[in-house]
Amino acid sequence: MTGGRRPAAARPVASAIRHREHLTEVDTLADARYYGDYLHLDRLLTAQQPVSSLDGSPAHDEMLFIIVHQAFELWFKQILWELDAVTATMSGDVVPASELSRTVARLRRVSAIQPLLHRQLEVLETMTPLDFLDFRDELVPASGFQSAQFRMIENRLGVEPTTRLRIKGAPYHAHLTGGDRTRVLETEREPSLRVHLDRWLARTPFLRFGEFDFWTAYRSAVDEMLDRERTIIERNPNLDDRARAEQLASHDDTVDSFGALFDRPRYHQLLDRGQRHLSYDAFIAALLITLYRDEPIFHLPFQLLVALTDIDEGFTAWRYRHALLVRRMIGDKVGTGGTSGHVYLQKAAERHRAFADLFSLPTFCIPRSALPRLPEAVRRQLGFRWEQGVVG
Repeated sequence: MTGGRRPAAARPVASAIRHREHLTEVDTLADARYYGDYLHLDRLLTAQQPVSSLDGSPAHDEMLFIIVHQAFELWFKQILWELDAVTATMSGDVVPASELSRTVARLRRVSAIQPLLHRQLEVLETMTPLDFLDFRDELVPASGFQSAQFRMIENRLGVEPTTRLRIKGAPYHAHLTGGDRTRVLETEREPSLRVHLDRWLARTPFLRFGEFDFWTAYRSAVDEMLDRERTIIERNPNLDDRARAEQLASHDDTVDSFGALFDRPRYHQLLDRGQRHLSYDAFIAALLITLYRDEPIFHLPFQLLVALTDIDEGFTAWRYRHALLVRRMIGDKVGTGGTSGHVYLQKAAERHRAFADLFSLPTFCIPRSALPRLPEAVRRQLGFRWEQGVVG
């Protein structure tokens, strides 16, 4: 044979082989996981059903309203997924450093999600009040207040039921239906992340340094700082008598706050009045971590405290942002859920906090230059033994 031509009898065989290969490729594609099927887009993209279209005159912006709120709920689901994992880790009697590192990473993921929630409110603000009024009445009595997932997030973090605002005298869960109410109340009864944080902090031996008396050294440094601050106020030539009196009164309040810090019974009184939520030992441990955050052993615990503070701040800011949006959309009207609209949301932003105690820690900070130096033996001891909660 010349020219590379195959015998005529061979060509049908080759054609049959190519045909079988084609069929095999088609079968493989049919059996492969498909993007739309994996994401269940057939259900996801048909889950937007504007109620305004039922009477034949659909409101254009209702589609935006639905998609934004559905996106909220998807992100809430992811946040709960992260918080459930974090809570499971922190509930252990021992939290190894490797697990603590993953916990911080998961909390940072929650913090990364929160700006997306803010951005979604900005998208919603492209809808004008008149656009919203085209379908608002159709929503009554549905309301974002009935977001079971967000209530579960609040409970998982540690928002106290006693601090929650009531709607017309009813508890926050009264407006939820059967299954949602059951799930929300389950998260209310379970130990929250704040409870687990309290236990973790309270059992760390950061204050038990053998012969080194951190507490006495710290108190001495605090007294010097407070005396210096008072002298600055008294000698400040830019203050008139009234301004000086106001600043001295504020300084006296700071002195009183430190007094409760150094007096366990007084601190317990703050707990009883709901002015503190972390136990005394937990709060002191958190303070020590904050003061000595530059020490390598305290880097990871401090990052955990910062991550929780960021999340609490993020949701507080989101609530305020939501309140502004509601005021912009409906003014002083009553909300669709029966609340006082933006007024309720502003009060909720102030009261529905889980880690307010962590925000008060800077009150008790002193300059780095004034911090009692940890003995080298203490640093070595904490470097490999604190995780087990044993000091010898």
